[in-house]
Amino acid sequence: MIEVTRHPIDIEAVTRSAYAETSGAVVTFLGTARQDREGKRLILLEYEAYPEMALKQLEQVRQEILTRWPADQVSMVHRFGPIRVGEASIAIAVSCPHRQQAFEACRYAIDRIKEIVPVWKKEVWEDGSEWVETHGEG
Repeated sequence: MIEVTRHPIDIEAVTRSAYAETSGAVVTFLGTARQDREGKRLILLEYEAYPEMALKQLEQVRQEILTRWPADQVSMVHRFGPIRVGEASIAIAVSCPHRQQAFEACRYAIDRIKEIVPVWKKEVWEDGSEWVETHGEG
């Protein structure tokens, strides 16, 4: 499951799609909009991207994981458009034979996505808004 969507992410579906009978672990990561940062109150995030390019880059990340780890399944869904506090902007699930492999591969996925997937994020605060860099963001 590799998707981009403007709809809320079905987190259970992402996790289920990564399940494999040969895996002993499925690790899921959710990137969510948090309410406060540096004393400012967030209203929402607005993500924008070129969907076809984002899908291509997500697939590249999936292939990199399958090459580096004995992953059975890799699922990634990135949401675009307005994201309210508490909602997920990205969900990643990776299954591997062992938990350490699954944790490492899932961490690699989010770090690599932040590195290569062209995504633009606008933070909307109570007192204004600004577009922020998403590459290299922790």
